[in-house]
Amino acid sequence: MAPTSSIGAAESQTELDRGSKGDADLGRARPRPENDDGALSVQGRIDVAIADKSPLILAGLDKLLSDDKRFNLVLKVTDGEEFLEAARQQKFAIAVIGWQLPTLHARDVLRALSRQVSAPKIVVYSGTNDPAAPAETLQLGGAGFVSKRAPPERLLDVLAAVAAGDMVFPFVDIRKMRSDPLENLTLRERSLLSALGSGHTNSQLAKDFGVSINTIKFHLRNLFEKLEVRNRAQAIALFLEMKHGAWPGSGGGRSMEPTTTTRGRRRGE
Repeated sequence: MAPTSSIGAAESQTELDRGSKGDADLGRARPRPENDDGALSVQGRIDVAIADKSPLILAGLDKLLSDDKRFNLVLKVTDGEEFLEAARQQKFAIAVIGWQLPTLHARDVLRALSRQVSAPKIVVYSGTNDPAAPAETLQLGGAGFVSKRAPPERLLDVLAAVAAGDMVFPFVDIRKMRSDPLENLTLRERSLLSALGSGHTNSQLAKDFGVSINTIKFHLRNLFEKLEVRNRAQAIALFLEMKHGAWPGSGGGRSMEPTTTTRGRRRGE
């Protein structure tokens, strides 16, 4: 092994000794040497960031990573927006994030990072009961998904595999990879999509909803972005596809009519 200076060794030991005492360092990366791609740090360890709404989970992950010589914990936060801001400013190879983060859901974090050059690889670590979560993570550009019900060593193995260039997921039925486009739509957006499918013009929509045409255009832009379509024609085609039950997982004709009943989300993270 190549010799290291006493100063470097002392700094490395200081990093390890911080452990759970690093609460004051939340949201700040520690200075460290990097290789050319910024992936590895102290003594060849893999820089890892963690984001979870539970302080208990954060403390457990801090201990788990600190005890494994392959990893170097550089960031821990409890908020999705704070994590995303850190990911834009700091270099770390991998991040472990919860599925249901405050402020920004993991879906939003993954979407944002998909547009970022040199973004960290994301492993979602969650206890959610949503069976579509692993497939959504994969579809949105995540590198791995690990259930919190799995042994802790499983997460470490997945992190090492992802750092080596692999993608690690539980079994995912690729026929259900296209998630339900209605999942993230508001009641107003569902009503707007239904009206689009009926052939209403922007002027008619503005009159029906009691708003200006500019407001309708604003809502349409948001709707198109959520549906991942470029224009009205594609949105209408998608509407008709879902209405007639052609969309995978649509249940053979899920109603597109607006409803006042909200779909409850299971807890379990």
